[in-house]
Amino acid sequence: MASHGIPRTTQTAPTEERRLQDRDRITKYRELEDSIRAKASANSYDASLFQLTSKLLRLNPEYYTIWNVRRRCLISGLLSAPSDGSSPSKASPSSYRNDTTNPSSDLSLPSSSDATPQNRDSQTAGKSGTIADGGVREGGSGSDQQKEEAKSPTTAVDDFRPGHDVEADVNVLQSELAFIIPLLLEFPKCYWIWKYRRWLLEQAIVRLPAAAARKIWEAELALASKMLTKDRRNFHAWGYRRYVVATLESPSLGGTSMVEDEFAYTTKMIGVDLSNFSAWHNRSQLILRLLEERRADDVARKAFLEAELGIIGEALNVGPEDQSLWYYHQYMISQVIGHPSIPTIAPALSAAERAAYVRKEIDNIKDLLEDYEDIKLIYEALLEYSLVLKRLGEQGQIESNENPYQWLAKVRKLDPMRAGRWDDIGKQLGLDHP
Repeated sequence: MASHGIPRTTQTAPTEERRLQDRDRITKYRELEDSIRAKASANSYDASLFQLTSKLLRLNPEYYTIWNVRRRCLISGLLSAPSDGSSPSKASPSSYRNDTTNPSSDLSLPSSSDATPQNRDSQTAGKSGTIADGGVREGGSGSDQQKEEAKSPTTAVDDFRPGHDVEADVNVLQSELAFIIPLLLEFPKCYWIWKYRRWLLEQAIVRLPAAAARKIWEAELALASKMLTKDRRNFHAWGYRRYVVATLESPSLGGTSMVEDEFAYTTKMIGVDLSNFSAWHNRSQLILRLLEERRADDVARKAFLEAELGIIGEALNVGPEDQSLWYYHQYMISQVIGHPSIPTIAPALSAAERAAYVRKEIDNIKDLLEDYEDIKLIYEALLEYSLVLKRLGEQGQIESNENPYQWLAKVRKLDPMRAGRWDDIGKQLGLDHP
């Protein structure tokens, strides 16, 4: 038998030598865990405890309590106390959310060794075990931990004190970001690693001057780009990129709009891989904002709509079997149809113009049938866009140059599992009886 194409193999019983090795590893792991808990219970969040967390997290990065202990070590002495004016805004960095690549040479990450930055006189964690800088409680359920983790750093600017060492804090944060990278490569879906990385980046905003914090975040955007170079369709990486870009645009980093650059980036990524659903999605999320910032008039908006229809039309000519392309085409058709209460690309189009655009797209899709006869997505689009014409009052145009009964019969044959859906579409088009 096989699972997901990977054959199952029969495991042999472990040898006595293997059992002894496993027992030894378990013993050392438990001793390491006990040492960390003992020092944490004594509120001894010093350099030695920090090094112990490094050892344990390399063995088990899913152990979220240890990430919390590591946070406490940082805010209890490894990071200096923030000083007045080190942050441009009291607003939390995560308040600026919208919905990573070679770091620059001047921000090359230090070695991710166990070397610990110099301890500083700073605030310490309270006896209750809570973190003053937005960490999470050690005890409690996993759901409580996640809720607490989701909170952004809340250190008040008013609590900052003199003696803030910016360069040392930059080194600490960069060293921590470097420590995480090997763990992310080995455990890319471990939520606790990503949460800790976000916490570090937000600490840069809270503790550093805007210019220094911005350099760290720009390096993170470069890292996000590198991640997408290695895995272009990784929607987790695309979401992380949006998070980084939104923060770089925020007032907390003295940011300005990056919509033009991000739109150009989607064009680049689509050019490399037409099947990149996430790139098409990101593009759709940027368009209305792009036009707004360009202060595009009705003529410019209409030209933009036609250009996008042309781009997706060319893509469909290359890969009509690609569902991601049809999703974006449906989005463009929704922009053509318009909605009285929802912003669209070209809101000034007349009803006749909207119908003309839809008829043109139907004709273009019909041309695909000359080379692709058995792709269900083509027939499904023809039927759905025929419904659009009917809603626009153009039902008389539906049967021009083609019998829609043939489309319906073909899609029934290609996708019999959704017979009910095709029955409904046939009724809406008045095609109950051929």
